[in-house]
Amino acid sequence: MQTVAAFTDTYLPTVNGVTYTLESWRTEWQARGGRMDVVFPGAPGHDPGDGEYTTRSVGFPFYDGFRMGLPGVPDAVRDADVVHAHTPFALGLSGWFLAHRIDAPLVASYHTPTAEYADYLAAGPAATVVEGAARRYERRYMNAATAVVVPSEPAGEHLSDIGVTTPVEVVPNGVNTDFFTRPDDDALADFRAEHDLPDPADAPLVGYTGRHGFEKELTEIPPAVATADAEATLVFGGDGPARDAVERACEAAGVDARFLGFLPREQLPALYATLDAFLFPSPVETQGLVALEANACGTPVVGVDAGALADTVVDGETGHHYPRGDTGAFADAIDRTLAERESLSAACLDRREDTSVEHAVDRLEQVYGAVLS
Repeated sequence: MQTVAAFTDTYLPTVNGVTYTLESWRTEWQARGGRMDVVFPGAPGHDPGDGEYTTRSVGFPFYDGFRMGLPGVPDAVRDADVVHAHTPFALGLSGWFLAHRIDAPLVASYHTPTAEYADYLAAGPAATVVEGAARRYERRYMNAATAVVVPSEPAGEHLSDIGVTTPVEVVPNGVNTDFFTRPDDDALADFRAEHDLPDPADAPLVGYTGRHGFEKELTEIPPAVATADAEATLVFGGDGPARDAVERACEAAGVDARFLGFLPREQLPALYATLDAFLFPSPVETQGLVALEANACGTPVVGVDAGALADTVVDGETGHHYPRGDTGAFADAIDRTLAERESLSAACLDRREDTSVEHAVDRLEQVYGAVLS
């Protein structure tokens, strides 16, 4: 098995899809006898373990809680067979430098459509300029790699559209299906009692968990829930810069909404499983890992028919789609999903093996083998 040096701008203690993916890939890679070191920005709240190396970091003024790593290459990772960059930016440049210095292949993961986050840096016409610059830089970086890894076909199509010519391989992020599984009824009852949630027998529970970012369009959820025929309780887990806007949207729509904040990781399966439908309006996902985690716990997803969710959500099997920006269609999809909850849930559970981390790392191993051959 190869030795891999992974470079990322986001890692523990930050909780997000990139962190979960890198952690789970690393654990599985090492279980197979390989070595996967990770280089990331140092931050209070996480003491690096074996094979974890920090660089100096500074606070990021446009996104509270995010730290920007300063470029650096620890000596301990200079014996890598493969360099895998999970970002094109600061530490991605360190990965690019290392790959050239030791003549190793550079694999670049495309986790986030960077141009979609231009509004965090600028507003109005300036945002268009920032978006264009981000796309040009993204294209240049990806074209400097030996191979590009994307978690879904739509993500690969986006890279092709912006002019990326490097070979693109689909490697799903993968779900830890040993962890994300439906808890027993007693555990679900305890979770609802702890968070003062109603019994689903009395009213359906629908909701979302994850980062509350403006680009995810979470304010589309409350009016859709208010428009739906089902009188559902709306549950939000997680937090982020858009939370205040989401709370105001809930008040304006007059829905019964519960905000649980960040939950301990061990409670996430219970949150997913206690929901009758997971609501996901984000058009900017490259895969939508939380949708697959919900499915692994037997919960169908109502997802926007845009971005990777057009592919991640299998219409009529693991949930239902609706057109972006159409509140009435969103509400109809919620009602349809709740009406078909039992059959959709069974189909979600049948697909667990296909979405597992083990399956994802099988594909990753093939990519590493190809770039080394």
